[in-house]
Amino acid sequence: MSKLSLVCVPFAGAGASYYRSWRSHAAPDIELVPVQLPGRERLIEQEPVRSIREAVATVLPRLLSSVEGTRVALFGHSSGGVLALALAQELATRTDVEVVRLFVSGAPGPGLRRARHATGLPDEAFIERVEEFAGYRHPALDNPEMRELILPALRADVEMYEGFLHDPAVELPVPITSLRGQDDDNVTLAEAQDWRNVTSCGFEFVEMEGGHMYLNQSASEVLRVVRQATAIAA
Repeated sequence: MSKLSLVCVPFAGAGASYYRSWRSHAAPDIELVPVQLPGRERLIEQEPVRSIREAVATVLPRLLSSVEGTRVALFGHSSGGVLALALAQELATRTDVEVVRLFVSGAPGPGLRRARHATGLPDEAFIERVEEFAGYRHPALDNPEMRELILPALRADVEMYEGFLHDPAVELPVPITSLRGQDDDNVTLAEAQDWRNVTSCGFEFVEMEGGHMYLNQSASEVLRVVRQATAIAA
């Protein structure tokens, strides 16, 4: 089986460093390729992107230089699921990479819309709404200096996610695995399984122990799911 490049898309407000810690759990035949969006970590001085189209255009050139000529799978957690989908759609049109699977985690199907949004709310109300959606509040948001650094990227990510409109007529020609923490209070079983309607190929659903952020404690289990699912496609 040839080596797999696993493109890892961050969730709202997160950066590439979240996935770099996964390298110690990955098998030798999986190369992790964390996506870094503008406005955070080493790109903190760059203006954050606010739409999926802009994010794909920004990320794609650097991403292609890392995955060209390889088998590729993509993984996106929570709000990162729709950007992972958009990148998979773009990569699937190219002949210089082979996209073998999309993994979405803790994410409702892209055609499902929240009744309540966070975009445009004042800072404290915005943070509380995001905490409600994620079931988690990053401690750094309670530090005024850190909040000032984190909030622009978090706002941009939420706007990007909430502004995304999925075209149900466009099916992804790549199989999808949807993962969900069995105690996730933010994404229902039906919402996680709605991803089956996005692909013209196979669909798999996997439940993991834990809540919405189950992957904080389950990197090796997630990578085991990735390896098993992509081995089938090899």
